[in-house]
Amino acid sequence: MYDQYWITVTLKERYGVRTIRKTLAAIEAVGELRSDGTLIVNGWPVALVYFRAGYSPNDYSSEAEWRARSLIERSSAIKCPSISYHLVGTKKIQQELAKENVLERFLDNKGDIERVRQCFAGLWSWENDSIMMSAIESPELFALKPQREGGGNNIYGDNLRETLVRLWNDGGSELAAYILMQRIFPPASPCYLVREGTWAKENAVSEFGIFGAYLRNKDQVIINDQCGYLMITKAATLNEGGVVTGYAFLNSIYLT
Repeated sequence: MYDQYWITVTLKERYGVRTIRKTLAAIEAVGELRSDGTLIVNGWPVALVYFRAGYSPNDYSSEAEWRARSLIERSSAIKCPSISYHLVGTKKIQQELAKENVLERFLDNKGDIERVRQCFAGLWSWENDSIMMSAIESPELFALKPQREGGGNNIYGDNLRETLVRLWNDGGSELAAYILMQRIFPPASPCYLVREGTWAKENAVSEFGIFGAYLRNKDQVIINDQCGYLMITKAATLNEGGVVTGYAFLNSIYLT
């Protein structure tokens, strides 16, 4: 509530921009899509929809939420993210990008393609029997990932083995919702972690991500650029990450 409310107040005071905060179900109940594509909520035309929900399956508890998402997507409002931008961040898309000859669709320079490909960990679907057997025999070398972000969703170790065996015995259809990934073992370094006014020294690992800004109108790309970074750090003994879920800490880069 704190960061979002501050943005809401600033938008109103500095720019005269009104913010309406609604659940998906409430948008379905009061939203209206005009013939010109304008989304109307509470009588106000909506220029931009910024999603703070809709990322988890639990956010779609009924058909009302799905109808609201469809209403928003069909409107002319800027969506942050649009459904296509939302889906491009899923693990399945990462898996597709790692396949042979796919990067060539987006990059022309062979050197750039090879450098990007060297950064990929192994990504497999459940149809690869030999890899699935390897994961059951040596689960510590793999991670089983659903199409989710934010920490607390991935499956490791004995739980990974048990999940693979259970879903495999059930016919394997549910395994299509997951991808199997080669587990990454980054080097750990000593770090001071601070939470609720207390600190602890731990061997920690970090994850570095780049923020991107992307805006398009149909096939016309208006903005496609990097615009900052996010670095999170967690104790090396933890499997999961995620700041909001309580596993990781915000951090800054220290170049040596």
